[in-house]
Amino acid sequence: MAQITWDDTGKHLYETGVDRGVLYVPDTSGAYSNGVSWNGITAVTETPSGAAATALYANNAKYLNLVSAEDFGATLEAYTYPDEFQAFDGLGVPSAGIMIGQQSRKVFGLSYRTKTGNDISGDSYGYKLHLVYGAQAAPSQKAYKTVNDKPEAITFNWTLTTTPVAVTSYKNTALITIDSTKLVVPANITTLEGILYGAGTAPRLPLPDEIISILSSGAVTIQSITPPSYVNSTHIMTIPTVTGVDFYITKLSSTDGSVLTARAKATAGPQTALAASQEWDIVAMAKSGYAFGAAAQTDWQIQYASADRAAS
Repeated sequence: MAQITWDDTGKHLYETGVDRGVLYVPDTSGAYSNGVSWNGITAVTETPSGAAATALYANNAKYLNLVSAEDFGATLEAYTYPDEFQAFDGLGVPSAGIMIGQQSRKVFGLSYRTKTGNDISGDSYGYKLHLVYGAQAAPSQKAYKTVNDKPEAITFNWTLTTTPVAVTSYKNTALITIDSTKLVVPANITTLEGILYGAGTAPRLPLPDEIISILSSGAVTIQSITPPSYVNSTHIMTIPTVTGVDFYITKLSSTDGSVLTARAKATAGPQTALAASQEWDIVAMAKSGYAFGAAAQTDWQIQYASADRAAS
């Protein structure tokens, strides 16, 4: 297994900024078929919630944790908003220029981009696309102040809640994040952006399954992976050689689940023997030009003196 190193050149990564906001208006079928630009976005704060652990005890010891469902929300701040957002902000428009408050708040889609940087390329290293589904905006205050010697523009802000949409082979989700620096076929993001922003067609927000299909296009699909093996008598695990796949290992404490050794790329072949106080989490990741099929198992747990079993 490769030794861990820190502060390698090009690995000083960071994220910054927010731009290219787009509001997606659903049609009568629920498809996010009409995208309009959202100028003036100053901040998006993603606020996931839930995933709270409830401890269960048996035999005078901790037995396991039950984890609640996770929910996604966000806070959006902007200097302005598109006219199309009025219907999602509880405003009815019976005629141009007339807005009636306290109306039903509809569901919408949203996308925005953030930048990623490193110590070599700065802010131009890459970016992430954030795609939000099933969003609803809660009522928000608007603070109007007199103009003075230090004038400021009003900042609008909304608290967003979401309803997840379906994703094949995964739990439903309200958020997809796409990292331009890690795509299997980097050029595919140009195809996706043509759909999101409108290149020859009306801008729209594809559902998750279509996005996965677009971004995986041209990659070699791996339908199944030879799993790591483990010998109970020697406590030795062997990492297989699989074309297009890298394996990463995290060593955990078997008593409290704490991380003993951070995730690191493993070399193929027999590994050091597990200690009685350890369990190992192994994750398979596709190399550039490869992608996993929906049925491919990609993570496992190996426990001391037990057969390997799939991680939940």
